[in-house]
Order: sequence, then C-alpha cells, then structure tokens
Amino acid sequence: MSEFKKHCWHDVIDSDTREIYQPYERVTFIGKKPALLLIDLYNLVYEGGSLPVKVVVKNHPSSCGVHAWDAVEPTKQLISLARCRDIPLIYSTQVTNHLEATNRVRNVVLDNSYDIHEAFRPEPDDLIIRKERASCFFGTPLIAYLTKMGIDSLIICGESTSGCVRATAVDAHSYGFHSVIAEECTFDRSLISHKVSLFDLHHKYADVMSLDEVKAHLDLRMVEF
Repeated sequence: MSEFKKHCWHDVIDSDTREIYQPYERVTFIGKKPALLLIDLYNLVYEGGSLPVKVVVKNHPSSCGVHAWDAVEPTKQLISLARCRDIPLIYSTQVTNHLEATNRVRNVVLDNSYDIHEAFRPEPDDLIIRKERASCFFGTPLIAYLTKMGIDSLIICGESTSGCVRATAVDAHSYGFHSVIAEECTFDRSLISHKVSLFDLHHKYADVMSLDEVKAHLDLRMVEF
C-alpha cells in the first residue's frame, strides 16, 4: 500500500469509495516555509482525564476524553520537532464571550478553561490566535501574520477533526496555503467522525501525514534548503 493510502480510515472506508477517490492520489509534501498551527488545545478538552468519551462527557461535555490524552505525547513530539527546526508555532483558543465555535452544549467555563493545556505551554515568541468561530481564519488576523512571515504551508494539529481542524484546513486551502494534518496529533470526540473527516480532507484539501512522515519530510527539507 502506498504512503498516500496508509491511514487510520482504512477500516471505515469501503473499497468502492476508495476506488471513487483514486483520482485524488498524488505526491504529498510540506512547503518551503511552514508554520505549525495547534488548534484549540485548551484545558476544557482534557477535563475528566483519559476516560472513554461517553463516560467523561456526562460531567464534562467539552472533553474529548481518551482521544485527547492519546494525542498528548505525539503532539509534544511534533512541537519539539518544530522548535528544533525553527518552525513558527501558532496556537488558537476560544474567545470567552457569548459566541461559540459550534452549537455544542458546554460545561461550566472557568477563568483558565481556554488557557492552553500545560503539556503544550506556549513560549514567549509563539503566536496565540483567539477566535470566535470554528476556523482559525474567520474574524482573526491569522492571514496577516502568515503573510508577514512568508509562510507557504501549515502543519495542522489539534481538535476537533470534524470541526475546527476541518474548517481551518478548508479555509487554508481557499487562501492558497498548502496544509498538512498530523494524524496522531489530531483528534475528535467521535472516532468515526475523525476518520471520515481525515479521509475527506486528505483527498480534497490537505495532505494527511503520520508523525513519522512529517519528520521525514522536514528532514528532507533541511537537506534541500
């Protein structure tokens, strides 16, 4: 199986659908000047601990439970990878007002609920985008920052795959940025939504890569440039 096809959705996408999407197969890549975009890795997502989502959401409706916690170590590796290669880090989080990114019922919001989780604490030079809707581009200065830094591609991770990650990746494509989604570092409350969204994004708007693929592409990029 080619690298283009080796992904988590293989058990939920039938062979007929995979054949229909065959024309989308292509060479994947990371651009010359990427930035790492970490979407909504705030405290609410991790409340209740590493429990099955159907258990944890009874008391913490905004939590992604075990799926969020399973992505912690891969995401820390991705952050370390980016910092070692002087790739800019951009975090997003929710603005605390009456607007919400989705229509989901939320649990009680505390003063630190939308702070970035301590496992991924931003450094002083990192950029933090505060948004009101799903896409990191909508109503924010993100496009201006990317243009100023000369960014040509985004490595995207975070949550949720079917919501804010998808909305941001589609907008990035619309604005002309090449996007890569780090598979192990992206998660959702629902595994089926996660897998189907990654399949759809991979074929239409972004390159989904494993963490090892991201590392290999960045290593190759360092040799070339």
